Amino acid sequence: MQNESYNVVGVMSGTSLDGVDLAHINFTIKEGKWTFEIHESETVAYSEEWISKLKIAVDFSETELTELNEEYTSLLSKIISNFISKNKIENLDAVCSHGHTILHQPQKGITLQIGNLPKIANLIHQNVVCDFRVQDVKMGGQGAPLVPIGDRILFSNFDYCLNLGGFSNVSFEENNNRIAFDISPVNTVLNFYAEKLGFKYDDGGKIAKSGFVKNELFTDLNNFGYYKKKYPKSLGFEFVKTEMLPLIETYSISEKDKLRTFVEHVAFQISLALPKKQGALLVTGGGAYNDFLLERMKFYLPEIIIKIPDTKTIEFKEALIFALLGVLKIRNEVNVLASVTGAIKDHSSGNIYRI
Repeated sequence: MQNESYNVVGVMSGTSLDGVDLAHINFTIKEGKWTFEIHESETVAYSEEWISKLKIAVDFSETELTELNEEYTSLLSKIISNFISKNKIENLDAVCSHGHTILHQPQKGITLQIGNLPKIANLIHQNVVCDFRVQDVKMGGQGAPLVPIGDRILFSNFDYCLNLGGFSNVSFEENNNRIAFDISPVNTVLNFYAEKLGFKYDDGGKIAKSGFVKNELFTDLNNFGYYKKKYPKSLGFEFVKTEMLPLIETYSISEKDKLRTFVEHVAFQISLALPKKQGALLVTGGGAYNDFLLERMKFYLPEIIIKIPDTKTIEFKEALIFALLGVLKIRNEVNVLASVTGAIKDHSSGNIYRI
């Protein structure tokens, strides 16, 4: 007999390096319908030292990556333990953790999320479900995106679910299949140029709004081969570092104009990614606060109703859904969709470490 309710903590660290998102969540399933409630939630920022380390880790040797994984698992354990202790959370069924992506090259059979070592369960004294991507890559999938099954289960009243984080990704139903894919880089690039101007991010897109679109750069950005690929497809930080930023840097234009042009690029690519230009679009992730980006999206998608949810859902949707993936794994139910990742079949992915 399966449980009808689950008390879990979801943990997520994204490519934009904002920090570690943690959310205490209760899930209930009745007559096949899932509901959820997000209780305590928090984003724990990385130190400058850790931000620097995670930014350059894509170039680490195998030995350096092994050492980093050990260190990061210890760091993540402390963050999780502090969150549980501070909020006096008891009787957890599991902590469901994504870890932090360092390498994602599914075409080479490679994906690495650090912070998923077995020792994490003993360090936090909780059952842990984690490492959701590796199995899918072994089964010929992209290992990403994994959020769409949560979109289907928890947010089925929306035609499209769009996340604006380090990258933009979208999911929707097509011919009774859930379709999802990464669209383009977003905050990985926008934050890079905001930092050059002395800001952690471009608050509300105000800096970008003050710049001008440079049409030649706009055209070059839209000509990347990735945009011509059919889904399933996904992006990693390697693409930003080795292709996207080097292209932008060939242009001798102001940082403001780079931001303005890139916002236009992001909005344009989102408009191309939606097969039907009508319906309700749920927007979450840090980019949901970028008013100027939303304004440009509305320009390209005038018949789409853009819905911004409550703050907890905006900021912790990925932690919420990785919590759900963990619960589905505990129940031995499908938590990764082949229609999304391109794997040979739907499957129940992740490792369970019990104390």
